[in-house]
Amino acid sequence: MKYKTFTPKFIVVLSFIVIAALLRLLPHWPNFTPIAAMALFAGSYIDKKSYAFIVPISAMFISDLVIGLHANIPAVYMSFAITVLIGMSIRRFVNPGSVFFAALSSSVIFFLITNFSSWLASPFYPQTYSGLIGCYIAGLAFFHNPSQGISFFMNDILGTTFFSAVFYGAFYLAGMRFPMLDKSRL
Repeated sequence: MKYKTFTPKFIVVLSFIVIAALLRLLPHWPNFTPIAAMALFAGSYIDKKSYAFIVPISAMFISDLVIGLHANIPAVYMSFAITVLIGMSIRRFVNPGSVFFAALSSSVIFFLITNFSSWLASPFYPQTYSGLIGCYIAGLAFFHNPSQGISFFMNDILGTTFFSAVFYGAFYLAGMRFPMLDKSRL
């Protein structure tokens, strides 16, 4: 049987991803974005594995062209690809607990990878174990401004869990209303 790409489910998931990329362009607290939730969602619901990576990464890249590129982009995209893999790992058991754990895990992985990358590239931190730990500790409180959320790290956790709840919850409700979206029926 030939794989059908443009199913109603794919179009709805693609629409969520486009909305997530557009939401990233609106004013928001630093790191309180739907980007990681978009990657989780794509990993969970885009059946063709290559598309599960290509679609959200393309959406992120296009929004990055608008926002601006930076030296840490490879680390960001690597953590983003890992987030798609995390979404794939929960695809068979999507429930509030697995989505919450996946969102939390993706935020922690993003923090670890991007701060490691910053440590490698920064002359500010010594290239030692204690320098790396210092970079991680500084990263926990980075951009602490109460009018801009809590910190980059906590904003990422809050944004990822919030938008994951929105995307997965909306898709679940849409699947109840339109059974053709239920992946078990495709």
